[in-house]
Amino acid sequence: MLKYPYAAPPALGAAFEVAPDVLWLRMPLPFALDHINLWLLRDTDGYLLIDCGFGDKTTRALWKQHFLTTLRDQPITRILVTHHHIDHLGNADWLMQRFACPLSMTAAEFLTAHAIFHSNAPFTEEATVALFRAHGIESAHLDSFAALAGLYQTGVPSLPARYHRLNEGSARTIDIDTIPWRIIVGHGHAPEHVSLYAPTRRLLISGDMLLPKISTHISVWAYEPESDPLTHFLDSLNAMAAIPDNTLVLPSHGLPFYGISKRVAQLREHHEQQLNDLRKTLRLAPRPLSAAEVLPKLFRRELDAHQRFFAVGETIAHLNHLWLRDEAIRHIDSHGTIRFSLAG
Repeated sequence: MLKYPYAAPPALGAAFEVAPDVLWLRMPLPFALDHINLWLLRDTDGYLLIDCGFGDKTTRALWKQHFLTTLRDQPITRILVTHHHIDHLGNADWLMQRFACPLSMTAAEFLTAHAIFHSNAPFTEEATVALFRAHGIESAHLDSFAALAGLYQTGVPSLPARYHRLNEGSARTIDIDTIPWRIIVGHGHAPEHVSLYAPTRRLLISGDMLLPKISTHISVWAYEPESDPLTHFLDSLNAMAAIPDNTLVLPSHGLPFYGISKRVAQLREHHEQQLNDLRKTLRLAPRPLSAAEVLPKLFRRELDAHQRFFAVGETIAHLNHLWLRDEAIRHIDSHGTIRFSLAG
């Protein structure tokens, strides 16, 4: 079982210390996943902030409370964003302008943010709708997905124009108040997601790569329609599994926890079960099936438009995984609709 040293998160607008010189803030999100955890680390002459929250008035009002209470007039001297998603990058530019501080990200995350924000092909709504249509999604659902257009610009009202590049590797570290934190880059959830591990502190800031209750979202997108992000994610878990179990994990969603090896095993088991469900569904089907047709086998609960949007991408990811491992055959008909059957 995972162990949770804290029974509840800090209240909105409040913070508490989860480890020496590490403060935990929680900010709201306007989705079913209704929160994100942010981390303030004591740094030279101020704080380093990890992730920034959704860029709306509600979150910024809470930030203004933190300026007066949590920070106690101490500045944010640096910002590190784990990846480009709106709940992580949303307020980065706003905070950078307020504190005149630099931003650190990986190159792929910084450039992906700009590609989405500026609707560069194939990061457009039209490209995503075309991909989902090819996988059998009905027009009614595609229309509801189109209604989500502009969400990125809502959550990230403005983008930083410059950044410091983060890289990974055995010798790649970032010093925070003289303490070295190792950079771990993970794949599958985002192009180059950063987690930070401090062996001397027994702390892992895992971002979205290791969450205690929910599985990290894995999706296929229009810019890489034949990719296998599930394999990338599962491979990335190897670096997490190598970290000792007495390490406190600070995730972006949920409560801090101990039990890395157990959680990695649970995630591997979850995805294998998803794949087994797909194998069974394809085996019993009298004909090849589209992602739209097998989606209910992976997501049995009721989904709103936002959840269904991500469920489609994740279903395609699991089908692509079977196809690229030669466990499934991909069929494309004269209309461009993509379906899958079990190989052998």
